[in-house]
Amino acid sequence: MRKLPAQLLPILPFIAFALIALAPQSRAQNTSAPLPTILYGAAYYNEYMPSEGEPALRAERLAKDVALMKAAGINVVRMGESTWSLWEPEDGHFEYAWMDQIVKAMSDAGIKVIMGTPTYSIPTWMAHAHPEVLARYQGADANTTYGMRQNMDTDNATYRMYAKRIIINLAKHYRDNPTVIGWQLDNETGSYGAFNDDVFSGFVNHLKQKFGTTDALNKAWFLNYWGQDVNGWQNMPIRDRATSTSYKLEWSRWEQMRVSEFIAWQADLVRQNRRPDQFITHDYGGMMKLDVNEVTKAAPLDVIANNIYHGTQDHMDGAWQTEQSDFSRSLKRDNFLITETNAQTLEWDSAAQFPPYDGQMRLDVYNYLASGANMVEYWHWHSIHAGQETYWKGVLSHDLEPNRAYAEVSKTAHELQKIGPQLVDLKINNKVAILYSVDSANGLSFMPFERGFGGGWTPGKPGDSYSALVVQLHRALYDANVGVDFVFPETKDFSQYKLLIVPALYVADDALLQKISDYVKAGGHVLMTFKSGFTNENDAVRWQRAPGPLREAAGFNYQEFSNLEKPLALKGDPYHAGEENKVSAWAEFLQLEHAEALATYDHPFFGRWPAITRNRYGSGEFVYEGTKLSDSLQGKIVLDCLKSAGLTSPDQQLPASVHVKHGTNRAGKQLHSYMNFSSDTKSVTYPYAAGTDLLTSTAVAPNQTLTLKPWDLVIVEEGR
Repeated sequence: MRKLPAQLLPILPFIAFALIALAPQSRAQNTSAPLPTILYGAAYYNEYMPSEGEPALRAERLAKDVALMKAAGINVVRMGESTWSLWEPEDGHFEYAWMDQIVKAMSDAGIKVIMGTPTYSIPTWMAHAHPEVLARYQGADANTTYGMRQNMDTDNATYRMYAKRIIINLAKHYRDNPTVIGWQLDNETGSYGAFNDDVFSGFVNHLKQKFGTTDALNKAWFLNYWGQDVNGWQNMPIRDRATSTSYKLEWSRWEQMRVSEFIAWQADLVRQNRRPDQFITHDYGGMMKLDVNEVTKAAPLDVIANNIYHGTQDHMDGAWQTEQSDFSRSLKRDNFLITETNAQTLEWDSAAQFPPYDGQMRLDVYNYLASGANMVEYWHWHSIHAGQETYWKGVLSHDLEPNRAYAEVSKTAHELQKIGPQLVDLKINNKVAILYSVDSANGLSFMPFERGFGGGWTPGKPGDSYSALVVQLHRALYDANVGVDFVFPETKDFSQYKLLIVPALYVADDALLQKISDYVKAGGHVLMTFKSGFTNENDAVRWQRAPGPLREAAGFNYQEFSNLEKPLALKGDPYHAGEENKVSAWAEFLQLEHAEALATYDHPFFGRWPAITRNRYGSGEFVYEGTKLSDSLQGKIVLDCLKSAGLTSPDQQLPASVHVKHGTNRAGKQLHSYMNFSSDTKSVTYPYAAGTDLLTSTAVAPNQTLTLKPWDLVIVEEGR
């Protein structure tokens, strides 16, 4: 191959990012036809099957699997992304026959295929011949050894050469195959913590473009502190052991840029070589990662996909699935795909094997669909017999025979064969949004306000404080049966929402804070938590009285704050939270100007300052929490804000375990999905227009009582 000049290699990532960001073809131009129905299936890896390498045995297993899939009613599989070593067993030697027979078998059964680019797990021959492609980490003096997946430097020119070749070859090979309906780029792509020389050189060139001179950098980052001034770009220190919060923030942004550029680069290659009606997607490995800017990563994709795993048995309440789905839908304000979710049990060992209760797999599918998913796929079809993911079980267990999970998948698939066309492309119109800031998530990970507090079911770490607030606020809305979108600092206009919820906007430029203030002044309602507006876009504390540019809209100022050694109560239990009338971790000493106090601390010292305030500003309302609330208190505050914004309905009167979601289908009819996340039968009153339960084809009248069996649901389509 022709080599690039050596002097260009360090800036290759920056050049590539700039070119792809500007190239029209790198932007999503989805020309694929609308899906006729819901896609429902699983990832499938015939190459993993225990066949002792015999082609005849693999073919026999393939025939059995396809027959089982067809009988179950599955209509899509995802394949190919995990086995570069089979596509290219030797440098430049490509083999397609092993996959071609699988694709043909799927085609004969009427099952569509999403093909993956196999770039996240490099073959051994590449690692041996080119060890420089392996990721090197901060503080390490040598490349890592080969072994785990995703252990490469995705900016490395040699890696890119090989990746480009395999991507183009695969796209061309399956371009004209009608069974292949879409392409998945890579797999759960992150920065992988790579700190190779080319990654650092790219970072320095990024700084040159952004700041121009090291003098400007020194001033923006306050590098006079501890004499850290950079005198000349050649003296730029590495990220390892950096103490500058501005440096740490910009490095996290660089990691995000690298990830987004890599996906855009792959999308551009596939887009140039695919069939125009084949969609391009990427499976996010869960949203809200610190080294990923989900918004810029989404730009070159036709459709968003996400891999969502969650608790089961008594820990399945639909909240986490809904949060991740809402975030996925919000990235492009459009329907999305679930490329992986629980089949049976999870984990890389056998210490947390909790198979779902009867009905939970089926309910899970409809929960995703009610949030706007157009596809649900399990990871994966069959359980693997050896390796790290032995106990991450698929639809079939290790015996590869039909079982309880298969029966539930079959029931769901046959239902979707009937009602899928009425559920696909469901449109969601929400009036509440949560503002998510990856910069604030990173900023608070560098300077956490508490330790040992985690969100969801994840054990707490110092960096979890921001995500925990997001989880808590979304959960409060979910419990209130209020739909929610996510918006981002890049979002141009918040005016389509009546209520904007802002968790700990720790890092923000003046323009974003002004945009929030203008939103309130024009009639919007804001609920904002503590630690907001504290630092500027470089993660430097503002040198004006807090909350900086938010002061007029907030109606208060403050100069002091304190950690709380132990939880405090609010005086008089103003929200009737009982034992949960508690705040913790942090308290800002808010000094009222125009705002009113909604609650104060029950404490001889802290009691002089309000804990929660409200300010009428322009035509809108600004509610601020100067402390961290218990879950119960947070739910009460959120409900008050919903009432003030005129967003309450009979949905708030449902039993705690029953959740309802609303949307409009292609026919323009309203759908109301009532889901019972419990092992007890529940009854609810249906308050909307007359319609039909899609699952039973029975009529539903206004104010009729609906009976929901354990882990079951009713989907009412308005109109007769």
